[in-house]
Amino acid sequence: MQFLVHYSLHFIFPALIAIAFFKKTWLKVYLFLLSTMLIDLDHLLANPIFDPHRCSIGFHPLHSYYAIAFYFVLLFYPKQTVKIIALGFVLHILTDLLDCFLTFSKCHDCFVNAKIHDFFSFMNF
Repeated sequence: MQFLVHYSLHFIFPALIAIAFFKKTWLKVYLFLLSTMLIDLDHLLANPIFDPHRCSIGFHPLHSYYAIAFYFVLLFYPKQTVKIIALGFVLHILTDLLDCFLTFSKCHDCFVNAKIHDFFSFMNF
């Protein structure tokens, strides 16, 4: 189920956004939104490259808190293409965050050992 939710949010949800809000240019917008998945190339820097119990948020460089803040700032950039790409980054991060919560619901030790645990501890959650 987690796999289905994760990849639906990465592929189907951006299509729905593109079709709903960009009727004339939906395909172009959808391709821009899909292109933002390239931020997952930072997973290639990790060892192992894939760990089903690892939360990407705060672990990989393009999923760092600084990068995430930058993606949110880009939402306010005046050029529409940049806003669309920023939206794709933000949707990607939110999808990965949901994936982290789904993983943590099954594996408490995964949460305690995740970098995002420090963030939530700092924020007193």
